[in-house]
This record gives sequence, C-alpha cells and structure tokens, in this order.
Amino acid sequence: MYRKLDETFLDQTGSGMLKNKSVHGAVLCVESGDRSISWVGGFGNIQKDDQYFIASVTKLYVSALILHLKEEGLLTLEDKISRHLDEDIVKGLHVLEGVDYSGEITIAHLLSNTSGIPDYFSYKQENGRKAEQDLFGGKDEAWPLDKILDRVKTMKPNFIPGQKGKAYYSDTNYELLGKIIENITGYNIAEAFQKYIFEKLNLIKTYAYKDVTDEKPVKLYYKSNELHLPHYIASITAEGGIISTGEETLKMLRAFFNGTFFPVETLNELKKWNFVLYPAQFYFGIGLEKLWIPRIISPLKPIGEVLGFWGHSGAFAFYNPETDLYFSGTVNQLSGFGHSAALRAMVKIIKAAK
Repeated sequence: MYRKLDETFLDQTGSGMLKNKSVHGAVLCVESGDRSISWVGGFGNIQKDDQYFIASVTKLYVSALILHLKEEGLLTLEDKISRHLDEDIVKGLHVLEGVDYSGEITIAHLLSNTSGIPDYFSYKQENGRKAEQDLFGGKDEAWPLDKILDRVKTMKPNFIPGQKGKAYYSDTNYELLGKIIENITGYNIAEAFQKYIFEKLNLIKTYAYKDVTDEKPVKLYYKSNELHLPHYIASITAEGGIISTGEETLKMLRAFFNGTFFPVETLNELKKWNFVLYPAQFYFGIGLEKLWIPRIISPLKPIGEVLGFWGHSGAFAFYNPETDLYFSGTVNQLSGFGHSAALRAMVKIIKAAK
C-alpha cells in the first residue's frame, strides 16, 4: 500500500511546500498506523526536530483532556457549564435579543463551536480594528481569560446555543474549556497538560509556553515578517499555547485516535459535523475538525476523511483513516496563505498511498 511513499517521494513532497511564497520553512511528519512508514523532514529555515508553536492544534489536547475527564466520570458533555464555572464567569456570557442564554450552554456546545459565543480574537474593537490585526501588526499583549470575558460580554452572540445547523469558530469556547479543566483537576491548564498528556506520552520537547523570555521555538512569520508575540501566546494556553515538534505532535495525534485517552468507539460520537467558513473552510464536530476537500481535487481517488486540527500558525495534525496515515508539522505562517501548501502535501501523499 505504501510502496510509493519512499524517502525520495516524501522529501520532494515536503520540500514542495516551499514553492508557496508565504512558506519560509516547514516541517512534515508522516507515519502509518503499522509504522512501516515513519518519516520526518525539515525544510527552508526549519530543521526537522525544531520546536514550534502549534497554535490551535492545542485544541486537540484540550479535547483529549475533556474526553478523558468524561471517562473518569468527572463531567458529561451535556453538563451545563454553570456546573463547573463560577457565576461571575457565566453571567451575561450569552445575551441575544435581550434573552440571557448563558445558563443553557453545555460543555458539548463549547467543544463543537455551537455555543454561539463570539470570538474575541476576530472582534472589531472601539478603534475599528480586530485583536488579530493588532497582534499581526506586532502589538504583543496578553489576553487572559478575564480580559477575554470582559470583551465578549459586550459582543452580540452569533446564535442561540445549539441552534441546528449553526457553528461559529470561537477561541473563547476553548478558553472556557481550559478553565473547566482547571476547576475540575485543581491544576492550572499548563500543569494539566503536563500531568495528563505530556508525561503520559513521554513528550520531552512539548510544553505550554509561559516564559516570555523563552527563545526555543522557531520564529513565527506573518507574511514576510518575523513576529514576536510572547506575552500573547503565554496568556492563551488553552486555545493555542503549546510548543512541540513534528514527531511529538504526531505521537499525540496517534494517542488521540488509538484509545489512549478515551475508548476508540467514542470517535464516532464526535463526528457530528457542521460546516465552518471562518477562519477557513472545514467541518467541525465535537472537539475535532474534518478537512473540506472538494471532489475536484482528487476525482478518481476520493481522499476520505482527514481528521484532526489546523493551527493559525500553519501547524497541522491530521489522520486519514482510509490509508491509516498520520500527518503533522507546520508551514509557520500566520497569514493563512501557507495552509494550502500543507493541504496539498497531505493530499499528494494520501493519493500515492491508494
């Protein structure tokens, strides 16, 4: 099945990501379920074992933790978030057309981006600019949960929690999930990641970014500019604050899909897809993304499901059950213009494996 996936083919596919002018450096890691293929390459200004910002791929780790706590009997996905969060956090969180729906929001709503809660990151501030515009323009500032909630509670929700067919990608949801994890476990979110995931999987190069003087991760790019955002990244651990490598991200990806944190059968329960248009086009289930791949990209060899998470930084972690192939890595580009390079690489490899 994998006879075409030799080192030359994989190296050419990985280096091909640099043809995208927005990609200055990339990592591509590929592994088959039976480990007959296990390969990693670094390209451009990134080495294969470099540590990088995985950004929203962090949400896969949050999903794993929530589902593990569910298996431990410490929560259910149907729990109202008011059961696990203080009243001052929940009060006024979701007020739409004069009706306060805050008490109706469940953990499942947060995990599936169906809460309707606005995304602080893409909201226009009083100066007419979005937080993401300021950050990408080089304004590094911390966004702790209390600041996020102050902003979100002034914003109009997108829809009623759980409204059929509605989903809206909101980093705020995962910040709230992080707080729920902290309240249940008694650990801060960085400690919870360390105890329940990093130590369990022996991830020695993976950690939650907290020290703003830490220079180990490769520099992020926004278009052609290096971007330094230590205060921001140190403050948003639950939604995107993990540092890792391609190999260790792939190790976590395998663990997510092989029953390490919850029974494999649970995966089918996560596949309740809603289509999301922003920040990219993909399907979002319960704590899981599925790539949107138009049939025209591969009309003769349908790609099948590709499940996992994108990161805004161009980081990625995806699994294709049909070929039993795992992918991880980064194109290290915050603009969003580099993601297509990673997608093309994954699709090329999946097609070659069929």
